[in-house]
Amino acid sequence: MTSSTKPTAHHLNPLARHGGRRTGLAPQTTVGASRSLAWLLIVTGALGSLASFVITIDKFRLLQDPAFAPSCNLSPVLSCANVMGSDQAGVFGFPNPLLGLLTYPVVAAVGLALLAGARFRRWFWLGLNAGTLLGAGFCMWLMTQALYEIGALCLWCCLAWAATIAMFWYLTVHNLRHGVIRAPRVLVAGVREFHWAVPTAWYLSIVMLIATRWWDYWRTLL
Repeated sequence: MTSSTKPTAHHLNPLARHGGRRTGLAPQTTVGASRSLAWLLIVTGALGSLASFVITIDKFRLLQDPAFAPSCNLSPVLSCANVMGSDQAGVFGFPNPLLGLLTYPVVAAVGLALLAGARFRRWFWLGLNAGTLLGAGFCMWLMTQALYEIGALCLWCCLAWAATIAMFWYLTVHNLRHGVIRAPRVLVAGVREFHWAVPTAWYLSIVMLIATRWWDYWRTLL
């Protein structure tokens, strides 16, 4: 005669709560993702890859011919050549977009895997979240350098910034919702309800910084 063990609520629900707090995921638990997150990672990864590819090609052309004018050279403010020729464009001793060519396709590949039904363990989600956090931080540093040191903007860089912000934030939302990142229930509930608030404020802040930095220039275009 064999005996069976009835699964408890804790086994059925990796977000089981004790004492009013989230316990998070068990080490062996795997977590998938919604189709919306999968598509977001695919699209943002593809856009970041595209921006990195174009910048890399233009950077090599600029190295070959200092007189080369990238297609995104539209004005003294919107000048990719000025950004590419700066010291900040090669912080690690090689062109920054090479990092994008390595990392953005990985994000897109993860999105494709999730769309096919893949599930990952907690350490994978945390690592991916940490990587996008570093990417978003690096993008924001490059933004401040473009605004206040270089004095010019690269539109392809702006596309990469926007893509990185979106992938970082919605990975964070996903990890909070599924208990990958442990947080109080009230915080998780707020993030789930108002998930749009942070990226909206983030993007608007960037637009405002760009607008105020070159306000006199933008007025001449109106």
